[in-house]
Amino acid sequence: MLTDDSPTAPAAAETVLWTGHTSQWIHFWYYFLCILLAVGIAFAATIPAVFTGGLAYLALIIPLVMWLMRWWVTKCTTYELTTQRLRMRTGVLNKRVDELELYRVKDYAMDQPLMLRLVGLGNVTMVTSDASTPTVAMRAIPGAEQVREKLRSAVQAERDRKRVRELDVDNHDEGALK
Repeated sequence: MLTDDSPTAPAAAETVLWTGHTSQWIHFWYYFLCILLAVGIAFAATIPAVFTGGLAYLALIIPLVMWLMRWWVTKCTTYELTTQRLRMRTGVLNKRVDELELYRVKDYAMDQPLMLRLVGLGNVTMVTSDASTPTVAMRAIPGAEQVREKLRSAVQAERDRKRVRELDVDNHDEGALK
């Protein structure tokens, strides 16, 4: 009689539970600084004793480029939560895809600092047993509480499917072993 002693159940089709990206609100103070810099440059360019001609207005390109670079990098960071893993895609010119198997997630937390809470965003942080990414943070994502609940359900389902359990080993009383 043949028996199947495989440690995992057959994989169901992997489905996408949530996709999103970091909000631009996370860079509010950086963008505010860019605006202040642009106003300062525009003001300085209007004083003829400091700068001559209209060439001084070309310096306005600096805060504009700073703004666009930060916006583009943030826009190019996406998250995809599936029933089996979390995919993080980053990079503007060079792309990087990092995957975290959900059964490796040990703990997860959600926090909403006041500024993010005012605009309906939050942070989801995960502690994992993955060697390359021991901590994963999805910052300033919309619907963070719903994402955390989807993550929680998917982690439990994946652990059940793979028959994996987390084992915590603590050395509370090291002297008792001697």
